[in-house]
Amino acid sequence: MNKAALVSEPDCTAGVVAGAGAGSFSSLRAYGRALAQTPRRLARRACAATAPGEELSRVRARSGARMARALRWPDLVGLGLGGMVGAGVFVTTGRATRLCAGPGVVVSYAIAGLCALLSAFCYTEFAVDMPVAGGAFSYLRVTFGEFAAFLTGANLIMEYVFSNAAVARSFTAYLGTAAGVDAPGKWRIAVPGLPEGFDQVDLVAVGVILLVSVCICYSTKESSLVNMVLTAVHVAFILFIIVMGFVHGDARNLTRPADPSRHPGGFFPHGAGGVFDGAAMVYLSYIGYDAVSTMAEEVERPSRDIPVGVSGSVVVVTALYCLMAASMSMLLPYDAIDPEAPFSGAFRGREGWGWVSNVIGGGASLGILTSLMVAMLGQARYLCVIGRSGVMPAWLARVHPATATPVNASAFLGLLTAALALFTDLDVLLNLVSIGTLFVFYMVANAVVYRRYVGDGDSGDSRRAAWPALAFLVAFSLVAVCFTLVWQFAPAGGGGAKAWLLAGCGAAAVATVAAFQALVPQARAPELWGVPGMPWVPAASVFLNVFLLGSLDRPSYVRFGFFSAAAVLVYVLYSVHASFDAEESGAALDGGGAKVQDDGCKV
Repeated sequence: MNKAALVSEPDCTAGVVAGAGAGSFSSLRAYGRALAQTPRRLARRACAATAPGEELSRVRARSGARMARALRWPDLVGLGLGGMVGAGVFVTTGRATRLCAGPGVVVSYAIAGLCALLSAFCYTEFAVDMPVAGGAFSYLRVTFGEFAAFLTGANLIMEYVFSNAAVARSFTAYLGTAAGVDAPGKWRIAVPGLPEGFDQVDLVAVGVILLVSVCICYSTKESSLVNMVLTAVHVAFILFIIVMGFVHGDARNLTRPADPSRHPGGFFPHGAGGVFDGAAMVYLSYIGYDAVSTMAEEVERPSRDIPVGVSGSVVVVTALYCLMAASMSMLLPYDAIDPEAPFSGAFRGREGWGWVSNVIGGGASLGILTSLMVAMLGQARYLCVIGRSGVMPAWLARVHPATATPVNASAFLGLLTAALALFTDLDVLLNLVSIGTLFVFYMVANAVVYRRYVGDGDSGDSRRAAWPALAFLVAFSLVAVCFTLVWQFAPAGGGGAKAWLLAGCGAAAVATVAAFQALVPQARAPELWGVPGMPWVPAASVFLNVFLLGSLDRPSYVRFGFFSAAAVLVYVLYSVHASFDAEESGAALDGGGAKVQDDGCKV
């Protein structure tokens, strides 16, 4: 592919990139003066929201060469499948079935898939209207301002790096399962004298990360083709497991436990509560579709390809997951399932079927590769756009003119991830969603409502007063928090008091949305594609994300607090000053932020 022909464009902004940040950081004295002005600069920049047209023109031009618009909807579906269908589904299915939902885990996956689809709709409206590589960072920046975008973007990148390092180390274990050897013991090098948890050098994980980094630096289109091939083989493994379960399973296991004296029977042994708890647990396996939205700047026809690619991948993955859950539930009674290795455990105990465990290990290894590739594609584009915004060094924003990819951001994050994976034994489950990711989903759902009912001042929109939309979002979030607290902590007994409280919270949520819809008119209408059922669909996404946030454990909140505090410190000491300088440099060179047509973009 002749990428240069796709992205050739004069680099008219080199002076801006070179000059951004020079004022505050040119000397220690200049930095001291900048720190003294921190309160004034925070007041000016923290809530400063850019116009969508500015994101599509002046801000994007800071990368120099443009990314190649070479992706179509089949590429996006493949990237979505690769990002979501990792090895984590082989773990979460067993845990949700054994501990929560029983055979009703099939319904849990359907509910979780609906939740993922609602969030995907919110991402899609932004991605179609603003086809840039920043994903949630760009969406929040044009809606709630720079600080909210930086805080969420920084948490996302940190979560990507840590989880990718953990996923890469787990590749060693699953590859060993496929080969029938104890891979962690055989392929990792013990280093005496290092602290526990840092004393196992994993060169295989480092090699995988570096290989993926080289691939995504070379070309997004070629990376998509590699992902398509690996994902196709991985899906073939999953279909094999599904067929084996339906052929060799027993439908009576869907309602009959192995030990009726100790465990209840039926398709829903733990009732509706167990099904919803299982949905919260298996929702972890859907994370990954958000990375597809960061490919928007490289999509040929955003208005057609992004809705089909994002929503289509969620629908296909939901169907696969439901079939996998049904297959596993037929193989064994739910109370006999191994929560840590449900599929391989089910076949390991059968005479002559032990080889299926090796096949499952091979499929999981491919799933790790695809999810790692999609995650690393996404994290590089997040960092690239954060660099464009001026809150991080502009060097990270550069797009290489020959490859049309954000090479600097990809290489930097690849090396950082490899360094972590080399020594650190991260105790993070594959595909385990972090509080940071769910928090971003929550923020994007709020942002799409805010932008529809307040406007953004771009493309002739009349910007309305923000307080009605903000009041609705705060009130609705509080109702969702109350529902979640009652669900988590109210005792089950008490003459049905818990059920009445939950019903009251649900009724309050419905009344809040209905009143907002009736009393507050929309300020803008999407030009190409919009979330259907506004404001009900994004409100449902807000509610469900709050509910899922309530299911996370205390260490997740501690980690989120630590990451957020570190991000705030970086913003106050560096980013707000770099952003202030970038704004001054940009204002000196151009005063425009008008929306311009991208010649490579077809609507």
